[in-house]
Amino acid sequence: MARGKAGDPDHRVELLWRDGDPDPKRGLSLERIVRAAVEVADAEGLSGLSMRKVAERLGFTTMSLYRHVPGRDQLVDLMSDAVMAELPVPEGAGGWRARLEECARQGWELHRRHPWLAERRGTRQVPGPNGVARYEHMLSTVAGTRLTAAETIASIGLVGRFVEAEAVRLVEIAQAERSSGVSEEEWWGSRDSLYAELDRYPVLTSLWESGGYDDPEDPFEFGLARILDGIELLVQRRDESRDETSTCRICGNPVEQSATGRPRAYCSRACQQRAYRARKGSAGEPDRDLGPNGRGGARSENA
Repeated sequence: MARGKAGDPDHRVELLWRDGDPDPKRGLSLERIVRAAVEVADAEGLSGLSMRKVAERLGFTTMSLYRHVPGRDQLVDLMSDAVMAELPVPEGAGGWRARLEECARQGWELHRRHPWLAERRGTRQVPGPNGVARYEHMLSTVAGTRLTAAETIASIGLVGRFVEAEAVRLVEIAQAERSSGVSEEEWWGSRDSLYAELDRYPVLTSLWESGGYDDPEDPFEFGLARILDGIELLVQRRDESRDETSTCRICGNPVEQSATGRPRAYCSRACQQRAYRARKGSAGEPDRDLGPNGRGGARSENA
């Protein structure tokens, strides 16, 4: 593989979505390189990952790796997708909330097992088949609700970003502890000079004296529950609005509203066409829909 392709996003897609190693019997394969790279990153983080270290672990020259992968960035793409395959097959039991919560917890455990996942930065990370399959499953957990398509995508994105943000926090704590040799608790416990300045803040002082900082909520558990609470509230609102019926402006029959949230004014395509012909037949008259009692209504079309 030519190193000149390293910056080509289409080539990254080709690399990630390949059918497999064309010659798995060779002494060095892409799969072996990816596994070795994961081991290096698990031990040293992405900052400690290099093509040289991976080659040394495998007992090959650095240049031999470039015949399989064009560069370090593409290798990280492959590593990220490879570890996604470690996630267990979802059971699919329970309601949408239980299934989405299971996905979030599995993702959290994966990030704790491979902290370097949270070190990836940028909004243009090319996904591989394992990552897309996981995303597909997460979408399916809420796709059966009455959330709109956009709300479904936004809900899954919110949960995913929350897991990643909490994972970044763990990485930052670990990096600070490695560089300083002092644990997070020890470092904050030694900030007496700072605490002496905080008496002037009454709310903070009251919460401190009430023990709020002695036994804090688990950030992941608290945050995940609150996010799921918010999504659940939105699902309930969509259920309530869907249950509300309106009447057709032509025949007066009930109109079932669309799951997309866009209001419908007619119960059928036939009534919609009748309204259209009525407007076209009223040359020179304002566009008004003829209701069942001969009353006009605001102009609106079915989705």
